[in-house]
Amino acid sequence: MVNVTLSIPQDLKSRMDNFAEMNWSAIAREAFNEKIKDLELIKKFKAKSTFTEEDALRLGKELNANLAKRRKI
Repeated sequence: MVNVTLSIPQDLKSRMDNFAEMNWSAIAREAFNEKIKDLELIKKFKAKSTFTEEDALRLGKELNANLAKRRKI
């Protein structure tokens, strides 16, 4: 296994110190693993998709317009 050094804000470290019994390395490994799984799923989905950036922008604009209409009612 390799070692990785992380930088975290002091206030987060102080809060972590309140739970010294926790294996923060194991928690970080699991968080990294879950994030990688999510990213791999997105990458796999995108590889099969024919959805373009223009499609996404168009649908986003439509969604915003529909949400704006709902709020005006």
